[in-house]
Amino acid sequence: MSGHGAPVRRDRHRIRQEGRQRRRRTLWIAGAIAAVALLALGGAVTAALLGSDAPQAAPGTQEPEPIVFPEDEPAATPGAEPCTTVRVLSSFENAGMVERLAEAYAAEPRDVDGACVEVVTAKDKSGVAAEDAAVGFTEVDEDERPTLWIPDASSWLGVAREAGGSANVPESGTSIGSSEIVLAMPESLAAAIGWDEDPPTWAEVFETSEDEAVWEDLGHPEWGEFKLGKTSPLVASSGEAAMLASYGAAAGSVADLSAADIADDEITDEVRAHELATSHYMATPEHFLWHARQSEDSGGEAADFLSAVIVDEKSVWDYNRGISSRDGVTRTEGDPPAEQLVPIYPSDGYYVSDNPAVVLTGGWVSDAEDAAAQDFVRFAGTAQGQAVVRETGYRDLNGELDPDVAEVGGLAESADGGLPFPAPQVVVAMHDAFADVRKRAQVLFLIDVSGSMGDPIESGDTKLAAAKHAITLALDHFAAGDDVGLAAFSAADDGKITPGEVAPVADIVDTRDDFEQALGALKPIEWTPLYAAVDRYATEQGERFDPDRITALVLLSDGRNETAAPGVTEQQMLGTLEELHHSTPVLVFTLAYGADADVDTLRAISSATGAHYYDATDPTEVDEVLGDLVTSF
Repeated sequence: MSGHGAPVRRDRHRIRQEGRQRRRRTLWIAGAIAAVALLALGGAVTAALLGSDAPQAAPGTQEPEPIVFPEDEPAATPGAEPCTTVRVLSSFENAGMVERLAEAYAAEPRDVDGACVEVVTAKDKSGVAAEDAAVGFTEVDEDERPTLWIPDASSWLGVAREAGGSANVPESGTSIGSSEIVLAMPESLAAAIGWDEDPPTWAEVFETSEDEAVWEDLGHPEWGEFKLGKTSPLVASSGEAAMLASYGAAAGSVADLSAADIADDEITDEVRAHELATSHYMATPEHFLWHARQSEDSGGEAADFLSAVIVDEKSVWDYNRGISSRDGVTRTEGDPPAEQLVPIYPSDGYYVSDNPAVVLTGGWVSDAEDAAAQDFVRFAGTAQGQAVVRETGYRDLNGELDPDVAEVGGLAESADGGLPFPAPQVVVAMHDAFADVRKRAQVLFLIDVSGSMGDPIESGDTKLAAAKHAITLALDHFAAGDDVGLAAFSAADDGKITPGEVAPVADIVDTRDDFEQALGALKPIEWTPLYAAVDRYATEQGERFDPDRITALVLLSDGRNETAAPGVTEQQMLGTLEELHHSTPVLVFTLAYGADADVDTLRAISSATGAHYYDATDPTEVDEVLGDLVTSF
């Protein structure tokens, strides 16, 4: 962001710097102790990632001997049918590795207790899977519930157990591979700031992200402000790592972060200041990297969208070889980007995604399924399984990378600053605190109420009724201090946008009843003045722009621009969004609702503002899709 509000931001930055200088006078000793502790922690971290059976070094001794991975021992012939089904639930981030492991396991005959084995994979966001695990996957039929859960980090096991899932989720799992969670930067930016040669501490990362003049001072005003990308800590492991690192930096030690640190008012104030530098949150690392690639493909550069993003090493490898994903589900393979990402390993340590495999202990898991799942986990630790782990972009249980992966990703051959995620109570305390410290939102929901919104959908509701229900659920995401409003658009023959704003943008805690009453009163009308509505309400949101808030428009439309008379053109609308993007930025998140939605235009609208497009062309999925969207705030 540049221009509007710069003097206010500079003053805010000066105040923060003065506060940090005062704090450093009392924290430098803790920082020195943490540095020494990191050296001592090396062996302990390795042991934590490899599991309790890994060889461990005694204090003051050399690193443990590398594991010699056993050879796989498939059966001579498959067991009898029907096969025992092992349903494996992974995270979006590690799904490719888990799918390849399942393929490799199935390539050889398997016989577990006399039966053949079929491994079926599925994936979900880490936070969603943890919530489901905590309640025993009750929204899924018993014969469809997972047998084996492989989140990308052990932190989610603790989150699920702390939320009541101790009867379903074991306390710990068996790591099948790892990926460091690092700071990734376009290579020209990393070189300009010097972090490619001299990695910063996390405190330096967050301080830099709050300095709106950093690139200008380094001779690159064209890069704008320092744009730090973070995923939501309630959804993704990289988001957890980012928020925990923020608390650790404020507390003086990332390695020794405690629940007491998270409860500390002074530390909380500094973390809250860190969050003001966040443009917005996203659900997965792929969302950020997709936008960076889109910036380059549209004639710009990745720096137009981000300066740095906190992601896992595997995602850096994917990006550098031309793999991208708009939604974390579908993957697109293209040419490598013109400018590659450089992984930065902060000098005071970085968290590690350890990909723990846990056989769930809920009553739906039979003894036969348990045994078959254990055999699949055994295979993951064999020489053949670990080869798959390396080939899919992960470090094996010795911390080794495939040489080609390391070269393409620019990854450190050996990373010795890895930290296990903190104890479950620390992670849960951070989750609970996020609503308080996150950057507040200023959001206007803009809803299409054209005639087609009265059409019925498969659930039996009309499109509009289902949209109302989804928006009502989405309001639960917001908290005190979030300003949320509602506008709707259609037109009769006179072309005037109607009904317009029906609930003002105001603190949702105070106005929710009025918001829901206005939402409930909406009815389908006639025309679809899409371009005029976006042009008008994006401009109004721009007038409300506040650099300390995520200023956004959430557009839900089921059709194409159709009016009774000529009005605002697509080119005029996109011109308005482009102008706003460089003055008073408004993120326009678009949700294509129904099969007739103008997907191309909705994608163009979101891309022009650096926001994300969401697909609810199957209108029965609108609850889930809109719930995903609001994690950006």
